[in-house]
Amino acid sequence: MRWLIIWLMSALPALAEGERAGEFDYYVMALSWSPNWCELEGDSRNSPQCDPRHDHGWILHGLWPQFHRGYPSYCNTSERAPSRSLTNGMADIMGTGGLAWHQWKKHGTCTGLSASRYFAVSREAYGTLTRPEIFRKLTKDIKLPASVVEDAFMKENPSLERDGITITCKSGHIQEARICLSRALTPVPCGQDVVRDCTMKDAVFTPVR
Repeated sequence: MRWLIIWLMSALPALAEGERAGEFDYYVMALSWSPNWCELEGDSRNSPQCDPRHDHGWILHGLWPQFHRGYPSYCNTSERAPSRSLTNGMADIMGTGGLAWHQWKKHGTCTGLSASRYFAVSREAYGTLTRPEIFRKLTKDIKLPASVVEDAFMKENPSLERDGITITCKSGHIQEARICLSRALTPVPCGQDVVRDCTMKDAVFTPVR
């Protein structure tokens, strides 16, 4: 039994909490397709992110410090927490100030950056990637292979490699595109615990409302 426990512990991604800020290998930038999130969760929460006037498509879920295996979270930092105006100022690309606050608390504290600098780097990272416009042209729900979403991102971003992007699914829907970036925000290969592509052939993709 003991050998089984040891094997399971070594096979699972390593998640660390309370580690020292600034110690990580690369970033994972997670982009969430907002209409799908609203369909699955946001509408029931009456999230302002889902208000049609915002016209959200791919939003920045977060910029996450990552180890080659596992990731740090909720790190000890001497940096001050962000102000409400700072987090609210990220709502245009993150959907809500509440999400921005959560991302700082869980991930931003591990970067070694101040809150203002972390959000500036997050916005810069978001701007480095061309988000495929084709998905904004949908007029109704469709079902498609998750690999089609990956192909679309790679076509619009020639510097991306297959091992530097992964598409995730949730509850039968396309969930996120996750892109691995160096500290300088250039594309890099993802660690093995990040590259776990959704293999669905009929994932739902909901149009922008």
